[in-house]
Amino acid sequence: MANMNHLSKKAKRRELAKAKRALPVEAVPEHSEETHHKSTHHVHHKKEKGIKGSIKYFYEHNYKVLLLIPIILLVLAVAQIGLQAAFTGDFVAKATSIKGGQTLTFLTGLELDTDLLEQKIDLAYPANDVDVRTLTSSGVGAGYIVDADFDENVDNTRVIEIFSEQSGIAQSEIEFSVNMIGSSLGDSFFKETIVAILIAFLFMGIVVFLYFKVFIPSLAVVWCAISDIVITLAIFNLFGFKLSTAGIAAFLMLIGYSVDTDILLSTRVLKRKEGSVMDAIYSSIKTGTTMTITTIAAGSVALIVANSAVMQQIMTILLIGLCVDLVITWLQNTALLRWYLEKKGQH
Repeated sequence: MANMNHLSKKAKRRELAKAKRALPVEAVPEHSEETHHKSTHHVHHKKEKGIKGSIKYFYEHNYKVLLLIPIILLVLAVAQIGLQAAFTGDFVAKATSIKGGQTLTFLTGLELDTDLLEQKIDLAYPANDVDVRTLTSSGVGAGYIVDADFDENVDNTRVIEIFSEQSGIAQSEIEFSVNMIGSSLGDSFFKETIVAILIAFLFMGIVVFLYFKVFIPSLAVVWCAISDIVITLAIFNLFGFKLSTAGIAAFLMLIGYSVDTDILLSTRVLKRKEGSVMDAIYSSIKTGTTMTITTIAAGSVALIVANSAVMQQIMTILLIGLCVDLVITWLQNTALLRWYLEKKGQH
C-alpha cells in the first residue's frame, strides 16, 4: 500500500512537470520577474575581483570602522587648537591685518636668508613680534614680507635699512610698500568675523533642515562642515601660518565647498526613487570627487603662479580644506547616513 502511494506521488509530480512545460511563457511572468530580481540583487552584492573590488567590499562592510578616521582627526584637531590657545592665548596665530601692526612688502628677485633677516629685525625691535616670509610667483622668489606688530608710534625706518644692508640695494632703489592696521580695528574685525561664521552655520543648518525635513541627516551635513573647518584650522596652525583677513575669507568659502558635496550626497541618498543606498553613494562619490579634484587642480595652479600673499593664503586654506573634505564627506557623512537609514530599515 505504501509503495502504491509512493508511486502515485511520483506520477503526480511527473504530470505537474509536464503541465508546467506545456504552459505558454506569458503564464509565468510574475515568477520569472521575481527570480530575476533576486538574481540581480545577489549579483549587486557579490564581491568584485581585484583591488578595486576589495576596496569596495571593505568600504561597504566596514563603514563604522572607517568612521573612526574622521572622529580621530577631529579629536586631534580640537586638542591642537586647545593647546595653542592655552600656550599662546589665541586659538590661531593672527597676522598684522587682524591683530594690528605694519606689513612691509619688499619686491626683489634676490635670494636672502629670511632667518637672518628676521633675527636682525628682532634685535632692532626687541619689544615687538616680527615675522619674515618669502613672496613667491610661479614657484620663484619675488620678494619678502615683513609682518610686525608696530603701532603708529613705531618708526619702521630701521627695517628698511636692515633690508638694504642684507640685499645690497640702496634704500632709494628699494621697491616696497607699507600697510598699516590699527590694533583696535583688527580686534573688532576678528570678533565680527567669528560672529558672521556662527550666523552662517545657523542659517546653513536652517536651510538644510527645510530642504530635507529630517533632523539627523540635516545635523550630519552641518556637523561635517564644522569638522572640515576645525580640522583645516588645526592643520593651518601646525604649518605655522598666521591668519589674515584673506584667510578668514577662505574659511568662509570653505564652508560652501564643504556643504556642497554633503548636500549632493544627502540628496541622492535620501531622495532616490530607485536603486540601493550604495548605488546612490557611488554615484555621489563619482560626481563629488570630480568636482573636488578639479577645484584642487585649479587651486594648485593659482597657488603656484600667484604673486600675492593674499591669494596664496586663500588657496592654501582651500586646498587643505578640500583634501580634508574628501575624508569628511565620504567617510563620515556616508557612514552617518547609512547608520541612520539602517535604523529605519532602509538599505
